[in-house]
Amino acid sequence: MRKRIDYKWIVLSVTTIGALMASIDSTIVILALPQMMEKLHADLVHMIWVIMAYILVSTVLLLTFGRIADMFGRVRLYNLGFVVFTVGSGLCGLSQTANHLILARLVQGAGAALMMVNSPAIITEVFPPHERGRALGINGITWAIGGIVGPLLGGLILSVASWRWIFYINVPIGIAGSVWGYLVLKETTARKRGESFDPVGAVMFSLGLIALLFALTMGIQLSWTSPAILSLFGLFALMLILFLVWERRAARPVLDLSLFGNRVYSFSVLAAMLQSLAMFAMNFLIVFYLQAVRGYDPLTAALLLIPLSIVSAVVGPLSGLLADHIGARLPATAGLLAQAASLLWFIFKLTPSTPYGTIVIGLVLVGVGGGLFWSPNTSAAMNGAPRERLGIASATLATLRQTGMVTSFALALAVAAASLPKEVMMKLFIGTSVSLGSGPMQAFVVGIHHAFIVSVALCAIAATLSLVRGKEDRRVAHRTAQQG
Repeated sequence: MRKRIDYKWIVLSVTTIGALMASIDSTIVILALPQMMEKLHADLVHMIWVIMAYILVSTVLLLTFGRIADMFGRVRLYNLGFVVFTVGSGLCGLSQTANHLILARLVQGAGAALMMVNSPAIITEVFPPHERGRALGINGITWAIGGIVGPLLGGLILSVASWRWIFYINVPIGIAGSVWGYLVLKETTARKRGESFDPVGAVMFSLGLIALLFALTMGIQLSWTSPAILSLFGLFALMLILFLVWERRAARPVLDLSLFGNRVYSFSVLAAMLQSLAMFAMNFLIVFYLQAVRGYDPLTAALLLIPLSIVSAVVGPLSGLLADHIGARLPATAGLLAQAASLLWFIFKLTPSTPYGTIVIGLVLVGVGGGLFWSPNTSAAMNGAPRERLGIASATLATLRQTGMVTSFALALAVAAASLPKEVMMKLFIGTSVSLGSGPMQAFVVGIHHAFIVSVALCAIAATLSLVRGKEDRRVAHRTAQQG
């Protein structure tokens, strides 16, 4: 008689399909920007918003969706996210104008937010603490695999077919994932009666975060000191203050501030935000370097980063398994220190003529650090949250991580804008090959060094938080393992 597959592994298979689809999509879209701009008769601003519409919606809605998931069911909302993302992908492929494409990307972003916020929560629900690190590590492999498959698949599609197929390819995968999720996933936490939603808090939070993201992404184009950008930063600060005051008094807050009373959870979340802030810019700046300084085309530049993804894919599950046995504190801290070391390597070694082999050493260090950090840190954060608040706990972690990524992205553009002519920087952003003279090349590399110095400091702070977060309660894991 064939042995029945444990339900938790079925859950992992469904959530992994969703993560893989989202990770591949993000890489492919960037490669296709020049062709989309040409075929849709769009300008650079439209192409920027093809990227930013997705990031904006997928970040802003996380907290709201996390709270709703705790109220109405995480599986229901995860399955809905699969459907919405698939529909959004089809609409992207059908778009006839740049504005249509931007609107379709908003739909895609909403679907991604529904999947992103519920995937870690569902995995945490079904895996006991002593196995969560391994499960989250396996789930996290998909983002590394997406970094490998995305450029290869994107290059293949764009060489033989229209840009529309980079979106159409999501449709059959999304349909399969939606059906699979509907058939096999089931709610494991009963819905509580009397739960209510906090619309005022959700609106305050969304307005504040939208203002911040607009300020960060438009600051390069309009100037950081322009009245519009300063007003957006002011609106963000005002909404943040009002939101925190309101949430302390709300009967059913959209953000459960009591989560931060758990030191392991709060320090894990802050470490994740700082790591994203430090390292996301690194990827963009190295890609800019490979294109603008070394003269590689966008596809080749993306392929040259593959060693990072390969190493991360190998180390991620192993670090999760290690964290299941010894806790997250040591592997996660070691990962942050490895990434700080990678940045120092680039600061001392990166020049306009650095051999690719030297660059690979830095990329491998980044991959090792990311693999060591992410799954143990996520496992620690989710272990520190109460079961009935896993949705909002996952949403808070994802929101701060995404905000760190967007801020880091703005930093990368700011460095490029300060070191390169504006028209060159904008061409690089949408993946157009450009060439620079020796003077601009050297100035850009010096700008990268300055950005990486800041990132080293951020990694050091994150490593300190990771080290002093405290130990997870291994007794809980042991009891759960015995019951399982």
